[in-house]
Amino acid sequence: MLIINHLTKHYKGGSKGVTDLSLHVMPGDICAFIGHNGAGKTTTLKCIAGIHGYDAGEIRIGGISLHDDPLVCKQMTAYIPDNPDLYEYLTGIQYLNFIADIFKVPAEERKERIKRYGDEFEITESFGDLISSYSHGMKQKLAIISALLHEPRLLVLDEPFVGLDPKASVILKERMRKLCAGGGAIFFSTHVLEVAEKLCNKVAMIKEGRLIAEGTMEEVVKQGNTLESIFMEVVNNAGAD
Repeated sequence: MLIINHLTKHYKGGSKGVTDLSLHVMPGDICAFIGHNGAGKTTTLKCIAGIHGYDAGEIRIGGISLHDDPLVCKQMTAYIPDNPDLYEYLTGIQYLNFIADIFKVPAEERKERIKRYGDEFEITESFGDLISSYSHGMKQKLAIISALLHEPRLLVLDEPFVGLDPKASVILKERMRKLCAGGGAIFFSTHVLEVAEKLCNKVAMIKEGRLIAEGTMEEVVKQGNTLESIFMEVVNNAGAD
């Protein structure tokens, strides 16, 4: 579903970014992307979403090159940044219809999905309010609903659980599992390693823009250890090299 080969993206005037990063996320995978602040996680996610260009390498979504056919790739993808920048002068329902229009979701389908997701995340009653009046958690819920409206095959998330209440977090995890059970895939960054260990079947670790570990959760987290302990061990060893 997502193939990254030798991705390199550096910013002008500095070395921050990602260097020669390769990984695969297959249909059905929920892959956690973990690393310290500034490791290159958000840069990678923005490259996948088509927000950033890149200096070298290749990204393919659903077998299609992001460089050659970005529109088709974006139609298959939904991206939620760590701090969603919503149009606060719109109401919730206006924003959702705007996103549905962009992805050409038919009227009856969008109506059903908006109702279903709104009820699940307990935000339907606030759809008529201006987004500027929403709390951070409500904005996060709205962003999640907007990402699900066109039924993406690849969901790319940057710290998706930040700001969500416990019930909303559980619902999001259920939605993530359902998407992958239907043949989709999810690639998301998180600092909450306990959630990643329980939710994901794959994990990729990055440090200073370079991939330092990647594989199934069972391969990376050995018996008797936790993802947290393995992460600290791998990061420290990578620093020693």
